[in-house]
Amino acid sequence: MNITTDNQPENHIITTADGSTLETYSLVLSAVNIPHSINTVTDNTFELHIPARHRERALYEIASYVQENRGWPPPAPVEPLFSPSFKAMSFLVIGSLIFIYSISGDWHPESVWFQRGAGDSTAILQGGEYYRLVTALMLHADIVHLMGNCFLGGFLLHFYFKISGNGLGLFTMLTTATFANYINVLAHGPGHHFVGFSTAVFSVIGLLCTSAYNKSTSAINFHLFMPIMAGMALLALLGSGGERTDLGAHFFGIVIGMIAGLFLRSQKADVIRHSTVMQMVLTILACSAAWMSWVRAFSHTTS
Repeated sequence: MNITTDNQPENHIITTADGSTLETYSLVLSAVNIPHSINTVTDNTFELHIPARHRERALYEIASYVQENRGWPPPAPVEPLFSPSFKAMSFLVIGSLIFIYSISGDWHPESVWFQRGAGDSTAILQGGEYYRLVTALMLHADIVHLMGNCFLGGFLLHFYFKISGNGLGLFTMLTTATFANYINVLAHGPGHHFVGFSTAVFSVIGLLCTSAYNKSTSAINFHLFMPIMAGMALLALLGSGGERTDLGAHFFGIVIGMIAGLFLRSQKADVIRHSTVMQMVLTILACSAAWMSWVRAFSHTTS
């Protein structure tokens, strides 16, 4: 911005091509009752005329304003980008599902893996075999079932762990999916059987929907419903078709995930997210819960 001055017997003239700057200077002079006027010479040239007798005071007020507002407004604080130190957790999760499938194979009533670990609402509600809520997440009916969950789940988990971190991500994914399975069992009652990682996949969809929602105001507005509508659209697109689709598990997974996603926006979750110790503790807890569920499944004796 070029500003030139010109001393004349009657007026002191400030010339610039920035009209907004002269308007600001005009406000400064008006605030201290210094007479002046603005003239437009051309489309790109503007003049501020100040009576000669007010020259010194006007220049002082303008210089003071410029000095006081130098570097204003200050730049917004930049929050450091979070990035987990270990970036292959999604591959480990998907690899674990593939490994378990390589041992268990397709759904078969004589398979010990499905006898011991498949979701069975009767065994859960009447026999107290709650570990099935976890082990069922790691079993798949066939290779198509497995690959669908691996491709979609791997893609979503990659971005989810980048937001949440490995430990917090694993723990919230496992707890929301387990709780969603339990609600689905209660909704169906005895006689319902289920397997598959898709409940966890839809829990992650719900977690991503609301954890990415920026709650900048306490007022209820349409922005509040945007992540909910996005999640329901994904549920309709990805989780409501197919002969073996467990719509209830998908629905409860995405709903519980959305609720839990609000926690991920809290200050407490942010502290956990940036704590290496807490991330490691939650990773150990999540892996231990999965491991102990299988230990309990194979050590449980039916009456």
